[in-house]
Amino acid sequence: MPEKIATREAYGRALVELGAENRDVVVLDADLAKSTKTIEFKKRFPERFFDFGVAEQNMMGTAAGLAAAGKVPFCSTFAVFASGRAFDQIRQSIAYTRLNVKICATHAGITVGEDGSSHQSVEDIALMRALPDMTVFVPADAVETVCAVRAAVAISGPVYIRLGRAPVPVLHGEDFVFHPGKAVLIKQGSDAAIIGTGIMVAPALDAAEILGQEGIKVRVLDVHTIKPLDVDAVVQAAQETGAVVTAEEHSIIGGLGSAVAEVLGENHPVPLKRVGIRDTFGESGKPAELLEKYGLTAQHLASAVKQVLNRKK
Repeated sequence: MPEKIATREAYGRALVELGAENRDVVVLDADLAKSTKTIEFKKRFPERFFDFGVAEQNMMGTAAGLAAAGKVPFCSTFAVFASGRAFDQIRQSIAYTRLNVKICATHAGITVGEDGSSHQSVEDIALMRALPDMTVFVPADAVETVCAVRAAVAISGPVYIRLGRAPVPVLHGEDFVFHPGKAVLIKQGSDAAIIGTGIMVAPALDAAEILGQEGIKVRVLDVHTIKPLDVDAVVQAAQETGAVVTAEEHSIIGGLGSAVAEVLGENHPVPLKRVGIRDTFGESGKPAELLEKYGLTAQHLASAVKQVLNRKK
């Protein structure tokens, strides 16, 4: 069994490494440092850490000012607060002005679990993806998270990184090379393709294994960059397999599924099934139970592949 590490844990470690390398890196949090793991940066570099309390909008505005002054601010809070409560400040003060602010939002999706629907962001990718000039990363594991955080520093402009609460399998080795905007082919296949992002990449691989036992060869793409999306990889997968399933721990409206549907609709239409949250809010429960209830498991993905294969015929 692969090791499991929460992406928020990897984020905390990456921040400390960056802080030691770059004195312009500063970290802002909104009374959630223990949960977002920015507390590790605070312990090491207290003079470059700023806690705004429950004032996410103020935090984003201050981050814009710090970026304008030449700093590289990382803003952290739960995804539901970062994308929702502070949307106006992100739009007006950060994205519109193209300032160099990195928004690292943790506790995304329904795997927040028992915190319930009020804290489960299922629309944050859609909100951030719609903003001009906003790069959107959704890493699948700890290795990709560290790479995404480092890539964010190299990008001049606003970046949104979506992170999770629960531990997830480590899929990549230490030799993994992260290219922003480029999907990762992690399993070859010619009958259908599962295009996954975030925590749904691991179940996508499991689904491919399940179907492989039935002689169905499924390609698996790990899309760690929702925006800019790797259009070439998506089109190639459609051309070479003829059937596509998308997988995300997010609403199928406005997220990865929508992005892929847009690309295929304009370039190479094929049978498509979007697996994700279907126009509803989450609820309180254990992460594994919620993933089962909302259809985000390997078995559900395997079933979706069979549906598109039937339409392909």
